[in-house]
Amino acid sequence: MFAVPLGILVIIFLFLSWRWAGLLTGGLLLFVLFFFRDPQRVIPADPNAIVSPADGKVVEIVDEKDPFDGQTFKRISIFLSVFNVHINRVPIQGKIEKVRYNHGKFLAAFNHKASMDNEQNIIMIKNGRNTVLVKQIAGLIARRIVCWAKEGDEYQTGQRFGLIRFGSRVDIFVPVDTRLAVKLGDTVQGGSSIIGFLT
Repeated sequence: MFAVPLGILVIIFLFLSWRWAGLLTGGLLLFVLFFFRDPQRVIPADPNAIVSPADGKVVEIVDEKDPFDGQTFKRISIFLSVFNVHINRVPIQGKIEKVRYNHGKFLAAFNHKASMDNEQNIIMIKNGRNTVLVKQIAGLIARRIVCWAKEGDEYQTGQRFGLIRFGSRVDIFVPVDTRLAVKLGDTVQGGSSIIGFLT
């Protein structure tokens, strides 16, 4: 974790009376602690609810073929600024059927081409007849996608499965007949905001 070496540097700089170096490093330490915060969330109890996989702003809602099987899904894209919580959460209870990581570019995460061209990691979750996909997308600054989920793992709705460091984008693919509960411009919270309801 970035906080430990920064904390050591702050102590060293203050011990050496390098006040400005200590203040600058201390400010960076506070930002890192703020960025990697992981608040508790109240997970909706409705078994048909699809929760948001990330904090951020809904920037795109389109019908699109999924990257695994070419089936048509509804894609909701969520942009995360550096001020958002960057922990990613599983949107439905189920089993991780597939995980795929792709190298790519580092376009700005709010650019819609980022969904196709940027470095990304995709997980497929199946729950009975329902399938939902989540795509973690690196941004202009984000260069580190973390995914703890492995194929065969069982997850509960709202459980943490990864994070993206320093600004990013997360796409969620839901069945086309999903009754959506969000619209463009909405602000959502990972694990607690409902994206839609399975039908």
